[in-house]
Amino acid sequence: MEPHILSAKPCTFYLFSCILLIFAFLASFASAAIHYHEFVIEAKPVKRLCRTHSTITVNGQYPGPTLEVRDGDTLVIKAINKARYNVTLHWHGVRQLRNPWADGPEYVTQCPIQPGRSYTYQFTIQNQEGTLWWHAHSKWLRATVHGALIIYPKLGSPYPFPMPKREMPVILGEWWDRDPMDVLKLALFTGGAPNVSDAYTINGQPGDLYRCSSKETAMYPVEAGETVLLRIINSALNQELYFGVANHKLTVVAVDASYTKPFTTNVIMIAPGQTTDVLLTADQPPARYYMAAHAYNTANAAFDNTTTTAILEYESAHYSAKGGKSLKPIFPQLPGFNDTATATAFTAQLRSPCKVKVPIEIDESLFFTVGLGLINCKNPNSPRCQGPNGTRFAASINNVSFVFPRSTSLMQAYYQGQPRVFTTDFPPVPPIQFDYTGNVSRGLWQPVKGTKLVKLKFGSKVQIVFQDTSIVTVEDHPMHIHGYDFYVVGSGFGNFDPKNDPAKFNLVDPPRRNTIGTPPGGWVAIRFVADNPGIWLLHCHIDTHLPWGLATALLVENGVGKLQTVQPPPLDLPQC
Repeated sequence: MEPHILSAKPCTFYLFSCILLIFAFLASFASAAIHYHEFVIEAKPVKRLCRTHSTITVNGQYPGPTLEVRDGDTLVIKAINKARYNVTLHWHGVRQLRNPWADGPEYVTQCPIQPGRSYTYQFTIQNQEGTLWWHAHSKWLRATVHGALIIYPKLGSPYPFPMPKREMPVILGEWWDRDPMDVLKLALFTGGAPNVSDAYTINGQPGDLYRCSSKETAMYPVEAGETVLLRIINSALNQELYFGVANHKLTVVAVDASYTKPFTTNVIMIAPGQTTDVLLTADQPPARYYMAAHAYNTANAAFDNTTTTAILEYESAHYSAKGGKSLKPIFPQLPGFNDTATATAFTAQLRSPCKVKVPIEIDESLFFTVGLGLINCKNPNSPRCQGPNGTRFAASINNVSFVFPRSTSLMQAYYQGQPRVFTTDFPPVPPIQFDYTGNVSRGLWQPVKGTKLVKLKFGSKVQIVFQDTSIVTVEDHPMHIHGYDFYVVGSGFGNFDPKNDPAKFNLVDPPRRNTIGTPPGGWVAIRFVADNPGIWLLHCHIDTHLPWGLATALLVENGVGKLQTVQPPPLDLPQC
């Protein structure tokens, strides 16, 4: 990438920018680029934890290639499937305006790319900058098929914070000492919970605390006194994570490719699907310092209780260690795995840099209970009923456990007018009101399966309250909406109070995100304008929960004219 000169950008900068709007608009056409990539998805040998596995990769890389673009650029990515599984690719957080065909979730906006076939994703970045990422959206392939998507500002536009000396992606992940697809397959057969991962990773490496891993531990070199930008991505399938760097403060400047009011913290909490950009100044005595991440676990369930590490190494410390014994890295203090207070305090500090335009008058007010459930079995002793007390695990929103179609995709069926693929009668509120976070009657634990969508008029102002439930267990569910950013206007513990809680909403400078967690045993409220037509998946980004049914989709109708209408599908759109 060409260098870009950046400086601090206070809120008044946006007013000044308006004066130059026409010039910036014209300049954007001159500077916008088209980036062509070929992603070959195939199995390659990858060694971790002393063993070599045939691992699904992109271009032989794990993690996959980092994509670097500028706001306004276009990406053309030909995905060639040489693996033995169906696959799709999702560009997590990209708005995909009027272009659901490039969004990627299998059986939602496209049929999967079958082995031996290809599909070209083409989309333009529009008014977005920061850290996003891309990943497979087919079962558990995203465990190893993922990578960073970095969007720089347009040429001549600065960051709203001091220019860092260098930028480094920090991709947090999970590793299974077996084929992740086999782990999922076994869980779906038995109806029980899948085996937890064997390691966490930073940029694909487990780090010093795991067997056969220390030689490949990810290294981050810094010079004393310099400030670096860490672009942190949680690509883990199932686990929220705490992350910190020993003896160093982290200044949060963006989340989910949206800038924030900067604040300083010792640790961040980041959920699957989320990104967090932090500035780190190398202001400590030259040495080697561990970056580390471990679980923040909110469910009463088994989890991977290990710690992944990378090393922040001052270059002067590296040279002084040459020819002698390496300096032992200093370890950070991370919160306990069940420290919800720290996670809540971190999330509460997130704010937009300035006053933002939050929808005030709401057209569609939706109240969604989200959580787990259990399907009763006629034969509890069956090998297929290995969940609690001879049941099968399920998950739902408003008691509807989402069923993905198999003969076509939702978007293809909608565009082509195919009947009986889905209905648009998703309940806007729970069918039965109950004490969502209390002692829930077992009669309410079994959801109903269905392919029900939420229908929204173009331009409608939408509020969704996601309410966690105590069915099976309370849990922090990171909810992601494809095709949209949204403002997080409020959250709390216990049951949402529609009479009193809205008075506490932040309608001035709430953070803008694309993935947000429900506090365990609590609720979170979001608002957005339904200005992107198409069908957009809404789901929990804990990948164990997605095949169990913790999802629905928003069907946003076309508006008026071409600029409010879904564009036609590409000619090479995969067929089922």
